[in-house]
Amino acid sequence: MQEENRYTTTAIVFHWLLALLIIGSFGVGLYMVDLPLSPQRLKLYNWHKWAGVTILTLSVFRLLWRLTHPPPALPSTMPLWQIRASHLAHLSLYVLFFAVPLIGWAYSSAAGFPIVWFGVLPLPDWVPKDRELAEAIKPFHEISAWLLAVVVLIHIAAALKHHFINHDGVLTRMLPLFSKKKTTP
Repeated sequence: MQEENRYTTTAIVFHWLLALLIIGSFGVGLYMVDLPLSPQRLKLYNWHKWAGVTILTLSVFRLLWRLTHPPPALPSTMPLWQIRASHLAHLSLYVLFFAVPLIGWAYSSAAGFPIVWFGVLPLPDWVPKDRELAEAIKPFHEISAWLLAVVVLIHIAAALKHHFINHDGVLTRMLPLFSKKKTTP
């Protein structure tokens, strides 16, 4: 068996941190929107904003890492259409890693609710306070978040397919607890 190509430890940490933050933020976002106005709702909105800014910040670092550390090669047995689909899915993920939080930030700014990251660092509003603009931006945040959720689910399904059907090591090269396979004669 050939030695498995693995992502770097840094890439693996970025991947799983962003995965947890994105899934958690999406879940909180779904839950909080239907809550009546209360301290709990305000707390969840702040957490959601903090998670969004953290996702945006980690995405910048992850993209810089990815640009300077190419990913391992895909299996040579993978059909060309799957390689293209993989590249398209990863490109879509990266675009949405930036789009979803930036649109959310724009919405928050336009709605007149500034973001104070972790209650300590006030972030600038990057669009003017304008209720009509906020209402125009709001659906784009929701739509882009749902689109991210769909692409994430496709990404997970593809990884599981490669693991359980193809047995090609695509999933294990991103799992933090798997070490490189030893070469055997």
